[in-house]
Amino acid sequence: MATQASTTPYRGVFPVMPTIFTETGELDLDGQRRCTDFMIDAGSNGLCILANFSEQFSLTDAERDTVMRTVLEHVAGRVPVIVTTSHFSARVCAERSRTAQDAGAAMVMVMPPYHGATLRASEAAIYAFFRAVSDAITIPVMIQDAPMSGTALSVPFLARMARELDNVGYFKIEVPQAAAKLRELIAVGGDTILGPWDGEEAITLIADLEAGATGAMTGGGFPDGIRRIVDAWAAGQTEAAEEEYQRWLPLINHENRQGGIATAKALMKAGGVIASDAVRAPLPGMSEPTRASLLRIARRLDPLVLRWGR
Repeated sequence: MATQASTTPYRGVFPVMPTIFTETGELDLDGQRRCTDFMIDAGSNGLCILANFSEQFSLTDAERDTVMRTVLEHVAGRVPVIVTTSHFSARVCAERSRTAQDAGAAMVMVMPPYHGATLRASEAAIYAFFRAVSDAITIPVMIQDAPMSGTALSVPFLARMARELDNVGYFKIEVPQAAAKLRELIAVGGDTILGPWDGEEAITLIADLEAGATGAMTGGGFPDGIRRIVDAWAAGQTEAAEEEYQRWLPLINHENRQGGIATAKALMKAGGVIASDAVRAPLPGMSEPTRASLLRIARRLDPLVLRWGR
């Protein structure tokens, strides 16, 4: 039986922080600190670093460690920070997770093990993988259930891990029909599901909140807008939440379907938060027509990101 039930579950908006680079592709640690301050000022209840939207797959192990320590030291306890520690190896993932905990992480987020287009693990091996990670630490583990892994994680299997693995209790659900899966996971897992969370840039946020989601892990460009939706919903003001969602949906949709990983950086550069919105090759930078559409939509909403650094 999981032992986390005595703790107060993390809730609210925990956006993914982009990794900030210079125009030549080096880590921009000053920009990373400014990004951190902006995201906290914009109302983030917590932060997530080194996720896929952070281009974690483009970083060396040394760079991952540098970004993690830079952010955790700069946050200095102002908000909880989730560190993504995914790796194919159970041993490496457990070591990454222990290092994150020792550095001050509040939680780790982990995808099931996969490599390339075809290398997957069996359900028994996935269970053993998450048991190894859970046993290595004392902070919560969030399982990231995302199409990128190509791994089907059934609700009974997720609920079993929540029941049997001490530190597994949070689930970021971003597969198709996420709301239905969240609703079923809550019904099957009961009190062991400490954090049923929405993902995928909030494109299904209202449906997921209706299903019982208590957290949202979105892109990092406009936490203040997402807070308007989530806070209203949490206060029981469902009509106000839906109205806010309709207001912010064009921007949410643009990030989810057009700008992708580059969106938060493009907004942050436009608002003077960071100097460069570069992504690492082979990822393409944002095209100028996509950028123009993004900024046109964003300016109508006046998010903090466009004013923070001016």
